[in-house]
Amino acid sequence: MNSGRDYKQLNSGSIPVYGTGGYMLSVNDKLSDTDAVGIGRKGTIDKPLYLKAPFWTVDTLFYCTSKESSDVKFIYLLFQIINWKRYDESTGVPSLSKNTISSIKTYVPKVKEQDHISKLFFSLDNTLQLHERKCEELTLIKKALLQKLFPKKDVIKPEVRYKNFNDAWEQRRFKDISKLSQGLQIAISKRFTHPGDGKLFYITNEFLNPNSTVKYYIDSPTKNVIAEKTDILMTRTGNTGKVVTDVEGVYHNNFFKISYNSSKIDRWFLYYLLNSYPIQREILVRAGNSTIPDLNHNDFYGIKIYIPTIEEQIKIGTFLTKVDSLIALHQYKLKKLKQLKKFLLQNMFI
Repeated sequence: MNSGRDYKQLNSGSIPVYGTGGYMLSVNDKLSDTDAVGIGRKGTIDKPLYLKAPFWTVDTLFYCTSKESSDVKFIYLLFQIINWKRYDESTGVPSLSKNTISSIKTYVPKVKEQDHISKLFFSLDNTLQLHERKCEELTLIKKALLQKLFPKKDVIKPEVRYKNFNDAWEQRRFKDISKLSQGLQIAISKRFTHPGDGKLFYITNEFLNPNSTVKYYIDSPTKNVIAEKTDILMTRTGNTGKVVTDVEGVYHNNFFKISYNSSKIDRWFLYYLLNSYPIQREILVRAGNSTIPDLNHNDFYGIKIYIPTIEEQIKIGTFLTKVDSLIALHQYKLKKLKQLKKFLLQNMFI
């Protein structure tokens, strides 16, 4: 187990410097010319890093090299299954010592088996990173498309058009193409955490949180607050401007349901229009900058928009849904691969 050192006396170079949060910068000298595993001495102590030589580490990051009877990649895997917070020695900022780390007991197979196990997991990590990059790249592509396929503020044509579509987009306001209705506010005592006969999914702000695991249901709601899968919902207060469609249930008072004439406005075009940068910016401006932003009916209705023919709308909406489907596919694969890695880490080590 080795200690990191201050790098400030060094010059800029090609050798990476790592801290507990990962890569920081590059310098002209190294602490190690062999691969190692980094583990935080202070601060973040539960995020081991695989350090490819040559490298330098700061004084808050230990680095562990392997002896002849051990494979450093296998050590990295072992470090991932240790509950490091259990060994925290501080009463304030989390910290570890060399003695504590060195005294942790574990079981290891012979080097040949270590090599086989580490190759399996590093191959899995490479696949994980591939899907992470795909998600990031597709998300950036989608962001660029939302900027190129919809006109900028006060511009009558987008930068990118489909072939044979050349006409200027028509100016409208949201009041010309849509009608808003607000949802239902239910007391916590009347929410259910499990579905059942007569109970419908309750679409609340928590639903928009990707880390949320609790779903609420309510019993026998009135029809005027029920959203169908083809409806578009948008948060009007708090996290204003978040748009969701393809979801069924009773929608909360913090949402607007945006009704529209489907023969004139394509659902997916409207969905992505609402997500485009000029419209999102206008929504946030009109919602105000108070502690809890709130968008009212008239402010939304007054937003100026530009729309093309229904045929061009359908092409734009269909294309962007395909991009979202690709993103969702890679996110799903990424989730499953992470679950597989977690399962293997829990079951292949003692």
